[in-house]
Amino acid sequence: MPEFDYHAAFRRTHGWVTWPELERLRGARVAIAGLGGVGGSHLLTLARLGVGRFHIADFDCFELHNMNRQAGAGMSRLGRPKVEVLREMALDINPELEITTFPEGVHQHNLEAFLQGVDLYVDGLDFFVFQARREVFAVCAERGIPAITVAPLGMGAALLNFRPGGVSFDDYFDLRDGLPDEELALRFMMGLAPSMMQMGYLADPAAVDLKAQHGPSTVMACELCAGVMGTEALKILLGRGRVVWAPHGVHFDAYRQRLARTWRPGGNRNPLQRLLLAIGRRRLARLRANAQ
Repeated sequence: MPEFDYHAAFRRTHGWVTWPELERLRGARVAIAGLGGVGGSHLLTLARLGVGRFHIADFDCFELHNMNRQAGAGMSRLGRPKVEVLREMALDINPELEITTFPEGVHQHNLEAFLQGVDLYVDGLDFFVFQARREVFAVCAERGIPAITVAPLGMGAALLNFRPGGVSFDDYFDLRDGLPDEELALRFMMGLAPSMMQMGYLADPAAVDLKAQHGPSTVMACELCAGVMGTEALKILLGRGRVVWAPHGVHFDAYRQRLARTWRPGGNRNPLQRLLLAIGRRRLARLRANAQ
């Protein structure tokens, strides 16, 4: 077996980035919380891009229902910790990687260590994990760490970037303590993708149940998210290219072959957004009534 050589392994990336830029990626440190639907693909994408240092966090193990979309999910890996499996897969791409694992997931007591020395945070938490997500984004803002979230919606990807000194995660989504989980989910979903393109081809609306924290997913969306995230990470880490920051966002839907660029000053407090949220609440109420 040949010995690993970083420059030989990633030489095909050269041309889209310069050799000095590749060395900067090699020295960059990225934190990823959540290694499920999108998080695992995020890690492997960044490893193949040449990023050399990671902090990864997830407390969960692989289960059969992960098979339809999650990188690392396989029959031989059922019951194994996601953080352990994905670490092995990333090291198989680049044995020189520096990977610090947080097998207990992210929480208030380890956020300082999780974000220590990090150049970029990438959100891979489950859609319905609101408290931990809010806490991570808040600490990123305090520490001046740019943060990316790309949501897999239907068969597309919805991107929002948050920069230090810009609009905060909580302010954009209008999140606060005391809101019921269903309302938090609605605000998060509508804030990510105001155009809601994915709803036009939802084959069975009964599969969406925000109150029960359940929704359908596709592998196409997860892989699209990883590609979008990797491109944004490259631009942010190398300081080149146009980066769109919240309250601007981008939603690409492969099924409908459409791209929507959104601008919501005030986020979910925007008058148009408040109207869309009201419509969304009525739709959810109808879905609940039809399910009974």
